[in-house]
Amino acid sequence: MRIEDKLFKVKFKADAHEFCHLKIKDQAVCLKCEFKPCTTFCPAAVYKWEGNKITVGYENCLECGSCRIACPYFNIEWEFPRGGFGVQYSKG
Repeated sequence: MRIEDKLFKVKFKADAHEFCHLKIKDQAVCLKCEFKPCTTFCPAAVYKWEGNKITVGYENCLECGSCRIACPYFNIEWEFPRGGFGVQYSKG
C-alpha cells in the first residue's frame, strides 16, 4: 500500500477559532534556504514551495514534529493543536 493511500485515512479536525498550529516565522528566511528540506522531510507534504514563498497545508499535518528538526534555520513555529482538534487517526 502506498503512503498516499494510508494518509488518506487520516483526518484533521480544524480548530473552530482558526488556530493554526504551524507557522512560518519569516518568509524571507525561507527564500535564502538553499535546499528547502521542509518540503521533502515532512511525510505528509504539508510544506510546498509556490512562487516565492512556502505554503503550509496544516490540515495534512500528522503532528510528528519532523518539520522542526528539518528546518536548518528553526523558522517553523510548531505547537500541538488545542484539545479536541488536530489529527484524528483511524484504523486500517
